[in-house]
Amino acid sequence: MDVARAPQKKTGRNALIGAGVLLVIVVTIALAKLKPAAPTVDAATMYMDSVRRGDMVRDVRGPGSLVPEHIIWITAQANARVDKLIAESGQKVKNGDVLLELSNPDQQIQALNAEQALSAAQAALVSLTTTLHSGTLSQEGLVATTNTQYVQARQDAMAADTLLAKRLISPFDYNNKKALADELTQRLRIERARLALMRQTVDSQIDVQKQQVKRLKDIAKFQEDILASLTVRSPDTGVLQDLTLQPGQWVTSGTMLAKVVEPGKLKAQLRIPETQAKDVQIGQKASIDTRNGIIPGHVSRKDPSSVAGTVLVDVALDGDLPAGAVPDLSVDGTIVIEQLKNVLFTGRPASGAGTGPVGIFKVVEGGSAAVRVQVVLGRSSVNLVEIVRGLNVGDKVILSDMSQWDNVERVRLK
Repeated sequence: MDVARAPQKKTGRNALIGAGVLLVIVVTIALAKLKPAAPTVDAATMYMDSVRRGDMVRDVRGPGSLVPEHIIWITAQANARVDKLIAESGQKVKNGDVLLELSNPDQQIQALNAEQALSAAQAALVSLTTTLHSGTLSQEGLVATTNTQYVQARQDAMAADTLLAKRLISPFDYNNKKALADELTQRLRIERARLALMRQTVDSQIDVQKQQVKRLKDIAKFQEDILASLTVRSPDTGVLQDLTLQPGQWVTSGTMLAKVVEPGKLKAQLRIPETQAKDVQIGQKASIDTRNGIIPGHVSRKDPSSVAGTVLVDVALDGDLPAGAVPDLSVDGTIVIEQLKNVLFTGRPASGAGTGPVGIFKVVEGGSAAVRVQVVLGRSSVNLVEIVRGLNVGDKVILSDMSQWDNVERVRLK
């Protein structure tokens, strides 16, 4: 029969296994506490610069184009149809040259109606003047007649007083003569007052009609000017541009027909970023790169508002235009804001668009590594930036975009 055996103890083996597990745990914890190895960066692909002290020129830069200093826009004065094109874009024109011919029968009718209304008002003025002066003369004659009758009646009344005293006239005739004298006295006063009133109102009535004639004359002239504007003429000497109309095309009042520019008088219009335009002032020096030469200039105007993140700045050109400089030519402009004396500066980093603190990698260990340092940036230029705090003269920094290594404080350079 089988005999039950007692299980053998494995104390030594279990201890060995436990020690191995403990070792694995300790190694895992130690590895977890180790910092990750610094990433490696190809130094040949990095843009670097050294920190230096000296004079720093602050400037801003922006693209733009050459535009004429004086542009005369030619617009349609009335709705019309294009009948004939006489000039073409790019052609040199003189003041008064015919550019194109338009037509509008309705405008001709309006001009004729205005002339007819003016003629009627002028005829009414002549008729009114004649009538008023004739009425005044008639009233003057009536006053003279009444005055004669008044004098005669007064004399008859005075004679009646003498005759009545001598009883050579009856009281009835005496009273009639006195009454007639009194009546003519009143009539003479009334007629004289009427004459004075007529004289006072003659001028005012004529003035009212004259004003009406003047208004209608202005209207007629306005209509004639619009009719004459259908023959479009050049308002000045220059080069014709933007004449893109075709015969038969209908244009409305206010439509831009063309423009005349002086090709030899150009200025640069630059689009400066709004973050930099705040420091641009009238009179600051500038330089315009036409890609065929650099022209000196100065800021002549600055728009008070921003459009699409940029501010339009006009630069008057102080130098001669290079060959090939024409309107709408694309250019690059640089405006000098100020010159800083004895400041610490370096190249403008890609991560430091404005002022204030920013993290920049400084090259250490003879160029084999770079560490992140906090640097306070000051005033900036197109390619340079002032260092307020965090770097010293001779420090070498990486200016390239290092945003992909924002989570590390150190990189290796190879």
